[in-house]
Amino acid sequence: MRARTYRGLLTAVGAVSAMTLPIITAGAAVAEPRPDARAFSQSVKPSSVKRHLQRLQEIAEDNDGTRAAGTAGHEASAAYVAGKLRSAGYNVTLQEFEFPFFRNVSAPTLGRVGPDARKYTSGKDFTTMTYSASGNVTASVQGVDLVLPPTPAPSSTSGCEAADFAGFVKGNIALIQRGTCDFQTKAELAEAAGASGVIIFNEGQTGTGSDDRRGLVSGTINAPTTHIPVLSATFAVGEELAAAGTTVTLSADTESDLHRKTRNVLAESRWGDPGKVVMLGSHLDSVMAGPGVNDNGSGSAGVLETALRASALPTRNRLRFAFWGAEELGLLGSKHYVATLSPEEKARIKMYLNFDMIASPNFIFGIYDGDDSDKVGAPAGPPGSDKIEKLFEGYFKAVGQPHTGTDFTGRSDYGPFIRVGIPAGGLFTGAEGIKSVADAAKFGGEAGAPYDKCYHRACDDIGNVNDRALAVNSGAIATAAFVYAYSDDLPGGGTPAAGRPGTGGGGLGPDDHHDVEK
Repeated sequence: MRARTYRGLLTAVGAVSAMTLPIITAGAAVAEPRPDARAFSQSVKPSSVKRHLQRLQEIAEDNDGTRAAGTAGHEASAAYVAGKLRSAGYNVTLQEFEFPFFRNVSAPTLGRVGPDARKYTSGKDFTTMTYSASGNVTASVQGVDLVLPPTPAPSSTSGCEAADFAGFVKGNIALIQRGTCDFQTKAELAEAAGASGVIIFNEGQTGTGSDDRRGLVSGTINAPTTHIPVLSATFAVGEELAAAGTTVTLSADTESDLHRKTRNVLAESRWGDPGKVVMLGSHLDSVMAGPGVNDNGSGSAGVLETALRASALPTRNRLRFAFWGAEELGLLGSKHYVATLSPEEKARIKMYLNFDMIASPNFIFGIYDGDDSDKVGAPAGPPGSDKIEKLFEGYFKAVGQPHTGTDFTGRSDYGPFIRVGIPAGGLFTGAEGIKSVADAAKFGGEAGAPYDKCYHRACDDIGNVNDRALAVNSGAIATAAFVYAYSDDLPGGGTPAAGRPGTGGGGLGPDDHHDVEK
């Protein structure tokens, strides 16, 4: 809910951010001559960020409504960003990599034909799992080790072991519950047991935000390794289909290409110590279904405008900006980038800041929880991530805005960085999770509704952006970039430490909004 007019908020945030920067940066050693913090803050205008979003919207409109990796829309998005950065004087690299491309050629279908007929709605009740094969099947539904009703806390291991399929009738459609293992394992075991199709439905726990496991899972089976259609569904649909004697008809019409090419856009500043790299990033691709203006045009536009305004700053530390490809297919661009770094190159990256969905219409102001102080049992970031969290907390306090912690679940492009021990942080305003009454009281907006009702849908367009959230978070990005560009007390070292406790190296969490696993 927009508490102020857009024009009024631009003035307020610009003025408060200008006053905030010297307060937050006090105590950090800076190079001489010291640039003017007020001028830099005011140069990163939300109206300019919004113009980048408008351009991304236009690119999608010119390219079948999408900017997904492997499409002309993403290529045009990358060209736009790279062109702006080159003109600003950055050393720009287009890092090309292959990835398994996927798209729905036509919309999937799902309907119950017995005992009573019912048609389900694509995008609301069910969707295609990314990398599902094509197929058109009518068959009996057979539940696989289901836990109904669900336990209070996530516990389902449905479809995670071959033994779960003992007695499975060949030709039936496997109905599998979300939980414990990745979707690819569930689909592959179902096919091996003779299933003609698979429906993976949400586990069913009631909660708020990412803890709610009733809605539609937007997931991927990682790669096109199965040869049967695989759909995902809400808990309500799965519970209904689990009734004895249920028969359904389902279809998927998909295209996969194991060797499609896409690219990351990387920009390096001309200034600063190359042994002390401060890195900011966001994913540039959308899903195939829509233009992706909030997810993640918003983060990309905020990072881009910050980079353009920072191009002339004679910084103490080196700034590097990344615009990732194929994030929506499993963080593939950031994974590729981190995997290609030598140990020496990793050690030069002192921190990574990630901005994914910074303008959700029913927003919260979420800060990645670097020290696991907000939720017991969630993975903390590598040492130094807590300092990043505190910097963002200081910004929101200074501009008079509430904030909350959001967990490192591995759901976005910080994941590959924290897995190798690089301190990380960033901002997130919410995806498909449901806003609680407490969050509505704290941030405004509508309790009981998704943070972004257009998440991964065609309506994620320029009208799906909250101007207040965009303005406040754009100021936060600019503040963090300025502070760390001049600080001689950076959060960490980036020494490789894959899989060590506390780095988030244990795989993607169960609440990923780009669900790869569980």
